[in-house]
This record gives sequence, C-alpha cells and structure tokens, in this order.
Amino acid sequence: MAIKSLLQYVGSSSLLYLAAGLVALIYFLTSLKKSVCSLPPGPRPLPLIGNLNVVDLKKPFQSLTELSKIYGNIFTVHFGPRKAVVLAGYETIKDALLNHSEEFGERAEIPIFRKMTQGNGKLLVGFSHGELWKTMRRFTLSTLRDFGMGKRTIEIRILEELTSLIKYFASYQGKPFDTKMILNNAVSNVICSILFGERFEYDDPVFLTLLKLLNENTKLLGSPMVLLYNFYPSLGFLFGAPKTVQQNVDELTAFLQKLFQEHKEEFNENNLTGFVDAFLMKQQQESKKPYTYFHNGNLLFSTLDLFAAGTETTSTTVCWGLLLMMKYPEIQRKIQEEMNQVIEPGQLPKLEDRKKMPYTDAVIHEIQRFANIVPMSVSRSTPTDVNFQGYVIPKGTEVIPLLTSALNDELHWKTPDEFNPSHFLDADGNFIRREAFIPFSIGRRACIGEGLAKMELFLFFAGLLRKFVFQTPPGVDKSDLDLTADVGFILSPMPHLVCAVPYE
Repeated sequence: MAIKSLLQYVGSSSLLYLAAGLVALIYFLTSLKKSVCSLPPGPRPLPLIGNLNVVDLKKPFQSLTELSKIYGNIFTVHFGPRKAVVLAGYETIKDALLNHSEEFGERAEIPIFRKMTQGNGKLLVGFSHGELWKTMRRFTLSTLRDFGMGKRTIEIRILEELTSLIKYFASYQGKPFDTKMILNNAVSNVICSILFGERFEYDDPVFLTLLKLLNENTKLLGSPMVLLYNFYPSLGFLFGAPKTVQQNVDELTAFLQKLFQEHKEEFNENNLTGFVDAFLMKQQQESKKPYTYFHNGNLLFSTLDLFAAGTETTSTTVCWGLLLMMKYPEIQRKIQEEMNQVIEPGQLPKLEDRKKMPYTDAVIHEIQRFANIVPMSVSRSTPTDVNFQGYVIPKGTEVIPLLTSALNDELHWKTPDEFNPSHFLDADGNFIRREAFIPFSIGRRACIGEGLAKMELFLFFAGLLRKFVFQTPPGVDKSDLDLTADVGFILSPMPHLVCAVPYE
C-alpha cells in the first residue's frame, strides 16, 4: 500500500526521473566496484557527488593538497562521477611527466573546452593529441622562433612595449591606479606582434573589450559553476557560467576571424608578418593534399590558444610581483641597488644584464614560485592502462599534476609558505637553479611559450623597478596588503591599487 500510494503521488514524469537516478546510482556503484581495486587509494566517494563533500570548489588545489597529506603522493579523487588521479610532490610529478612521459602524455577531455570550441577542443595546441599535437606543436615552436622568440628581435619589441608602459605608469604621477588591465594590454601586445605583426594602442576600445572578455573567461574557467559543469556536463542547462564563457569566446573568435580576413587579403609570401601569415602560407602549400592539419579551424584555435596563454599568465605574474614589492619594500630597494651597480644611469635593463643581477633573477623566480598561478596545471589523460609506482591507472583516466605541491614541497624549499628570494641564492649570493621550480610544468607537455615568458618577466619587471618605486596608496599599510589569490583558472591577486612613484 505504501508503495502504491508513493507511485500515485510522484506521478509518471517524476517516476522517470527517479528511475534515471536509480540507474545512475547503480552504474556509479558498479563502476566504483570495478575500479577501486586498481586505482590508487583516496577518500571513499559518496553516491553521485563522489568526494565533492571534501573539495572546496573555490580553491580545489588547496583541498587536494590536504588530501595528499592523508592519502600520499598518488591518490584518487571523485569529482562527482568523474574520477581523477592526483600526483603530488615534485618527485612523483617528475617521475610521471619525465620518466613516463608517453604514458601520461595525453590531455584529458574537458567539457568546457569542448563547448568553447564547439566540439573541436582537441584543435587547441595545448589540448590536441597524437599526430595533430606533434604537427601543430612543431609548427608553432618553429614559427615562434622565426618571429623572434628567444632572439634579440623579440627583446627589442618587449623593450619598445616597456617604454610605452612606463609612460602610462608615469601619467598617474604617483597617484593610485589598478595595474591589471594595462599589464594585460602591454604583455598581450608582445604576443600580438608575433601573431599578427602589429600592436594595439592602450586606449583602443575594441582591444580593451577583448582583454576584458579574456580576463572574465580566465576567472570563470576556475569558478565553481564551470567546475560543476565539467563534472556534470549533461546538467549544463542549470549553469549560467558556461554560457557566458561561450558568448565571450564567440566575440573573441569574431575579432580573430576579421583579422584573418585582413591578413588573407593582404597576404604576401615574401613579407610574412607573423604566425598567422606563416600559417596561411603553410595552408596554401598543402592546399592540394587530401587532408591537412593546416585548415581554418586549426588556424582559429591555435591563434586563440596562443593569444590567451600569451596574455594572462605573464601579466598576472608581473601583477603579483608589483604587489609583493609593495609588501616587501626592503626587497624592492635591494633590487634597485643591484641595478644601480649594473645598468648605466637612464638605461633600461637588457637580457644580457640578467646574469649580472642574481638577486633580481632570484626575486623573479620566487615571485613565480610563490604566486603559483596555475596550481593544478592542465589535466593529463592515460592513453593506455598505466602501471605506475605499484598502481594500475586505467586507460582514459584523468591525471592532475598538482604543480602547487612541487612549488611548495617541504623537501625542496626551506620556507615554502613564505616569500623568500634566498630559495634561489647560494651562500655567496649567486643565483642557483632549483629542480622543483616547475611553474611551466615539465616534459613533453611543458608550456610552449616558456622562453618568451621568461624574457618578458625579466624585462617588464626589472624595467618597471628601474623607473619606479612601488608603494601602497595613502592610508594603506603594507601589513594590510592581501596576498590571498582570487578565484580563477589562473590565480590572480585580489583587486588592489598601486602607486608608482618615480625612482631617482
């Protein structure tokens, strides 16, 4: 009777949902039973939600770090129905990404990136697989080098952009302002000069809008709503954030398509201006092949990938650097004293000066370590069943290299929770490289723009400190500065104002 009354009460449509839920629950428990014996240990998952009861979706990397203290450097976590193996600690990450690079060499399928690219997520350089990945990465690296990455030509471009940035900072005459968007603009102009052969003015309304869209997406991609969409993509209609991400991508791609058309109309194989022109020439050369990777879809998503990655990461790191200089003025003074001994009055730092400025170099490295802007890297996937350190990780399992655990590994850093440039200095004040310093990741999937980013970080950061002393706004004490990271795919500082006082 009770069952009959229940059936009459819930109705036929509700019964359908109930049945679907029961099927999902049975499938979940069955798959759990099959996999639990082969996967590394981890917290026991609950039906449907997995381990989301112990994961803070605003700062999942912190939750995973805490779980590694309980379950070790290799453990399994369930984000709802989505299983992932987490690699924690430098030695474990190194073993996986260097010694077993093929076994951990694929990218995981991330629903939000698939949505952003309308099902073509694997066309992004950072998310492609197999021969596509090899071909596009090889072409991208070669082309970036052709247009100056790692060479004197790109150094000149960065210094020209630095000069414009210094003028902008000086225009505030020591009064407080927000550095985030202008740093985005300056850094983005460098990658734009490589991609398109041109830069954009800081007050260009179209470009400012695009940077705001890019910034909003970077934040949303690490938001709880987008993470939940990744875990439960079939329930995407419940989440507004993925729709906003898609709308922003549509605007960005419309802008890029317009630029592509301009480049096609003005194309001259004897005067290639950047990556886009080089791609168009390759496309032309392979036009008669029955199949080529150099099609319009790859042009769009490769350019979008480089544009986004070449803008947000470096500008965010410089933003952290200026905040930390306000927080630790004694470190700022020491950098400027070092520059006074190396650089002629009125001159800006050059790359060749870096070897003569070990303290400045150490500070920049420590900014990257401490800021920890991509704490969970980008997920990998196992192309086959993998035997790793006594465990069997099934084919297609998502693998998270927890980079924050390497950058804060107590076995490699004396004071991992503190901002301490001496991490990169020996007893005599010489710069030393540290094995566990892997902000760009390591192995075959390491950041493709690492060389460019290192050049930009040194020239922009040292150049700004050559011209300005960065101070807190009036009425704000350095002890009040918040070093807590904002929520996002890339960890940015909380909104704050900066005073750039001319350095004399």
